[in-house]
Amino acid sequence: MAALLLHFADEHAAAARLADALSLPLAEIARHRFPDDELKLTLPDVAADTPPDTLVLYRSLDRPNDKLVELLLVARHARQLGVKRLLLVAPYLGYMRQDIAFRPGEIVSQKIVGAFLAELFDGLVTVDPHLHRISRLQEAVPLTEAIALSAAPSLAELVGQRRRQPLLIGPDAESAQWVESAARARSLEYAVCSKVRHGDIQVEIALPAIDASGREIVLLDDVASSGRTLAAAARLLLAAGARSVDVAVTHALFAGDALEVMAAAGIGEVWSTDCIAHPSNAVPMAPVLADALLPLL
Repeated sequence: MAALLLHFADEHAAAARLADALSLPLAEIARHRFPDDELKLTLPDVAADTPPDTLVLYRSLDRPNDKLVELLLVARHARQLGVKRLLLVAPYLGYMRQDIAFRPGEIVSQKIVGAFLAELFDGLVTVDPHLHRISRLQEAVPLTEAIALSAAPSLAELVGQRRRQPLLIGPDAESAQWVESAARARSLEYAVCSKVRHGDIQVEIALPAIDASGREIVLLDDVASSGRTLAAAARLLLAAGARSVDVAVTHALFAGDALEVMAAAGIGEVWSTDCIAHPSNAVPMAPVLADALLPLL
């Protein structure tokens, strides 16, 4: 067998779409958790009996702690079986936001986790990783074949289909380049808010100099976690006369009460890619991922 795509049960739908786009056989890794929280993983017979030359592992690294152990176990076992080439498809790449030490003793997890992945895999494909202070994914994950894709054009396509004359708004300065890329893909208007963060969930937002009156506004961002930034921006936009405020994001983390907070702020529709499995998924990334993976197989 030349290549095989492996996945876990909780990501079957997205992995199946990717396998179909690549015309690869698909198989599932069995996962058992012991009472003491240790994990037991079992490769499917198709991988264990006749290991492929190239093994593609699909695992998005949201809620990453257990998943990093899974990657370690699967990758090391695959090498023992004789798999020559290991590729990781991690549509969401965890631990990328911690890219600098603000206080003595703080651990910069981005480079540590990046080096860990580079030791296990020959190639990595991800989508919209949080690369705030670096320009290339290879600076965080030292692999020649470390590929960072963008969901901005795909989300812009969806927004253009759902709203007639949308105005795209980035919730903070970090989203500027990403929102500009999305707007350019569909020739849409855009603007960017400014933000001051006072903690993990306390944020202060200032609107850009725009006329929001009567506009259908879509807040566009790469990731939504607590939902507080999006909620704060939505309240200001609606107070400024916006007709509606919807949200489109690449990574639907939506931790805790994020969706409730966003709904209470007046946000209408929420659309996300399937990089993280969530009821809001509206944009499959399989075609984009497949285009990047084909040259690596």
